[in-house]
Amino acid sequence: MKFTCLSKGGGFHLPPCHMLNFCGIRILMDCPLDLSALIAFSPVPTAFDALPFEESNNNEANDLLNSNVGSEKRQKIEKHLDAKSLIFEEPWCKTVKNLHLWNISSIDVVLISSPMGILGLPFITRMKGFSAKVYVTEASARLGQLMMEDLVSMHAELRQFYGSEKSDFPPWLRQEELEMLPSVLREIICGREGVELGGWMPLYSAADVKDCILKVHTLKYAEEACYNGTVVIKAFSSGVEIGSCNWVLNGPKGDIAYLSSSSFISAHAMSFDYRGLHGTNALIYSDFSSLCDTQDVEEGDNYSVPTADKLLPMSFQNFDEFNLNSDENLEEKEKLIFISSCAIECVKGGGSVLIPVNRLGTILQLLEEIATSLDASALKIPVYIFSSVAEELLAFLNIIPEWLCKQRQERLFAGELLFAYVKLLKEKRIHVVPAIHAHKLLMNWQEPCIVFCGHWSLRIGPAVHLLRCWCGDPKSLLILEDVLNPELALLPFQPIAMKVLQCVFSSGIGLRKVQPLLQTLQPKTVLFPEDLRLQINFPSEKPFLVLHYTEAETFEVSCQKNSSELKIAKDLASHLYRITFKNQQIEICRLKGELFMENARYHLLPDNDPKHSISRSLVHCSLPDSEKLLAALSKVGINASLEPASDTESQTLCILHTQDPCKALIEIETTSAVITTADENVASLIYKVVDNIFGGV
Repeated sequence: MKFTCLSKGGGFHLPPCHMLNFCGIRILMDCPLDLSALIAFSPVPTAFDALPFEESNNNEANDLLNSNVGSEKRQKIEKHLDAKSLIFEEPWCKTVKNLHLWNISSIDVVLISSPMGILGLPFITRMKGFSAKVYVTEASARLGQLMMEDLVSMHAELRQFYGSEKSDFPPWLRQEELEMLPSVLREIICGREGVELGGWMPLYSAADVKDCILKVHTLKYAEEACYNGTVVIKAFSSGVEIGSCNWVLNGPKGDIAYLSSSSFISAHAMSFDYRGLHGTNALIYSDFSSLCDTQDVEEGDNYSVPTADKLLPMSFQNFDEFNLNSDENLEEKEKLIFISSCAIECVKGGGSVLIPVNRLGTILQLLEEIATSLDASALKIPVYIFSSVAEELLAFLNIIPEWLCKQRQERLFAGELLFAYVKLLKEKRIHVVPAIHAHKLLMNWQEPCIVFCGHWSLRIGPAVHLLRCWCGDPKSLLILEDVLNPELALLPFQPIAMKVLQCVFSSGIGLRKVQPLLQTLQPKTVLFPEDLRLQINFPSEKPFLVLHYTEAETFEVSCQKNSSELKIAKDLASHLYRITFKNQQIEICRLKGELFMENARYHLLPDNDPKHSISRSLVHCSLPDSEKLLAALSKVGINASLEPASDTESQTLCILHTQDPCKALIEIETTSAVITTADENVASLIYKVVDNIFGGV
């Protein structure tokens, strides 16, 4: 197996991306989209914003042409980063770095692990030469499709404002324009090493999304899909989001488990099925979410997890008990309760709440917490959900109980609602609005209110307009997802008087659970991120081999089984005749048939072709014992003498001469034995002796 990490990602919204070569099949693991890069662009500018930007742009260009102090000019821009420093152009999207360096036509299979991992797929499915099979769970495919359609809908406003792109190479990607940008924005566009320009592309269209989904093959959890008869692919729930999964690949000579971001306890999605990943030859650990928990390490704090001197395998029962004793789920629950209480206090004070959160599970839980709090406080505050696909999404969530956690399924069997929002919709306390300019909204709008909308980047979607309306209101509240640079995200809306609550939501395996999980899964080899080496100190004595990988590095890993399976047809198996070689302690038999591969297993069927029905000569498998051979020949009346081989480099092991009853020459080599004599009866007799000594098959 050859493995290459294309990108370690950037949290929940940007999962990692890898390239895998397994059994000669090139597999792309996930195809996400770096939407955090939208932060470098300006949201739709107002009439007040546009004119000063154009004037300042012209003045800067003239100053640069009429002076030789370009470096001083750049230093001045670095010190005065403001809203006019952002790029006032139609935003492009940043695809996975290093993926554009690969030949798309060489990819055989694409495996999608979550709805977020499919957002970049239309970029490659629309390319000429793409012919790979795409596998994704049914729920992830539908949720991903809705997310892509909503993204296209939100982006349409910017495309309408700026007009269609006339050039395949926009002005802001030119070197002279990039040099004018502040270093923060330049790093977003070019990357830290300045090599990520090739990943920028204009956003796909609704037609591209539709065409992409048509090329997708959907699976249920634990359902087998076989590619080219060589690799069996199965998906197992990861617990992070509805439809998210981990993968197991079974080949004829080995198997691999791919462990993406996973959550042991989920309040909405089916729980993490780690038992399906047990006992593989290799395990790719691709959950980088723990990096969010180790930010203090760079400041000198020792956050490494203590380990024992020896790491022993752990049973499923012991690991389940260890997992139940964890307080991580309680912490997430308390976090949601705190956010809900902040929202209720805000609306009580006459302010509105803006929640541009794009995590489906978090939205569903927040809706339930806020609804409970509103009922307890007897407040008649409307809740709005702005999205072009919200109505479809909420309807879809009510018909997929098999993808939900056990607690949700028990609600269904008890005759209760799967989610609390259904009751709120019936009571018309939740208003689903496709667009901010919809007539329905104008007729029912009421403040203060609580609004769920997109997009978490604060560059596209309804969040931009609502934030502009409320940013000067100190009574209002913005609940912001964890973004890389919150100051830059809020830059176009400065000065901000409204309160801002930034929340970090868990989306992966906690550091303290990594080693117990690997002890339980018991793989032979673990591919582990180099970035987590300092945080996870594996002991010297452990039941598996650990190999650390980094971005853009390709290396080969052995993941072979100790033996391979061969299925033999009944008609062929009935003719098996095994011969035991006592010296070698092995049994061997000779079969003739058609060998082929199906469902990652070798199969042998009878060969019915009459051309192949010619009788076969025996094959002898043994090393010669010259003394036994002389004694056996003597018993049948053939006197022979031994002549040792003179040339040590020759393949001839020994030469025997016979005089009585007839002259004959027996030459025994490493791969053959040759009998030369003028008498056919003597030749036949010698052949039988040699056959008995060597053992023919």
